[in-house]
Amino acid sequence: MQKILFIALLFLFFISCKEQKDDKILTNHSKYSTSIKYAKGFDIAYRDGYKVITVKNIWPGSEKEFRYALVKKDHPLEMPESFDEIITIPINEIVVTSTTHIPSLEMLEVDTTLVGFPSLDYISSQKTRKRINQGLIKELGKNEDLNTESLLDLNPDVIVGFAIDNHDKTLKTIKKTGIPLVYNGDWTESSPLAKAEWIKFFAAFYDKDTLANRLFSNIENEYLNAKKIAFNAKSKPTVLSGAMYKDIWYLPQGKSWAAQFIADANGDYLWKKTKGTGSHSLSLESVLEKAEHAEIWIGPSYYTNLVQLKKAHAVYQYFDSFKNKKVYSFTNKVGETGGLIYFELAPNRPDIVLKDIIKILHPELLPNHKFYFFDQLK
Repeated sequence: MQKILFIALLFLFFISCKEQKDDKILTNHSKYSTSIKYAKGFDIAYRDGYKVITVKNIWPGSEKEFRYALVKKDHPLEMPESFDEIITIPINEIVVTSTTHIPSLEMLEVDTTLVGFPSLDYISSQKTRKRINQGLIKELGKNEDLNTESLLDLNPDVIVGFAIDNHDKTLKTIKKTGIPLVYNGDWTESSPLAKAEWIKFFAAFYDKDTLANRLFSNIENEYLNAKKIAFNAKSKPTVLSGAMYKDIWYLPQGKSWAAQFIADANGDYLWKKTKGTGSHSLSLESVLEKAEHAEIWIGPSYYTNLVQLKKAHAVYQYFDSFKNKKVYSFTNKVGETGGLIYFELAPNRPDIVLKDIIKILHPELLPNHKFYFFDQLK
């Protein structure tokens, strides 16, 4: 689900090839773990004839782990372990609940297995929108109030959900239907490459592990190579982010996804020393004092042009970045029904995001790169 909420816009601006044959589940190893290099929220282990996905930290501060057994069709299952769900793979039909899940399905070329989604208008992908327009993906209401009758009619092999705390009544209701429910915690990751690595989570349900490893490796290499290029820059521009909501300025904390992009693009984010991974709440006066002369302003909330910014708060015009028209945002890139492309695709393609940020901070280093997510506000 895309959350077009004001505060989300303030600090989450940063919230293929075809497989020729299916991967084989390892049957000659009692234990073998995949190479999860960056993600902290899940791991995958191989047993004799089945896989075990362990999902951790599904919401900030969550201590419970969820374990799912993924068992090959027609494989006799004898195991001493207990699991939250036992799912036969490869699956044929899936329901997902966040637009960030859509790119993984498309990159793995299993998007035709998607049969239901809440709030279809949030989906931006042209490929998936075509299937929506053909009536092949069912509207399931709102994420916080899923239509359980429609879910029962669809009866998918698995539902991929997410939770912001332990009080999600909808997901608890889904559990009672008997449809396998698995949690995805990609949104809690603070590293750009960690978020992207969750493609391996989805691949496990389709026996597409090898393809996912290859896709992620390509993204990782593009990201790391871009980062190397950024550190050839002769300057390190100072960066401001966020905007006002009522009387509070919200901006990304120093360990957040947003701040990591700026650091890897060789920018000097002025709040890089703050310790958190979420948003930081400050007074206008403190932001103006520290960032009045910041060279670049990235992610100024939902505003799509400088006129809107000035009308919202006249004080914005006193920042050097505003005066010099060095304000950049992803808000002008939307799908045909209004969904923000950034919220959907950026977590899966941090390499493109990083190149956009490098283009903003050091345009001379990537002269041939064209903005994909971001635009300079006019």
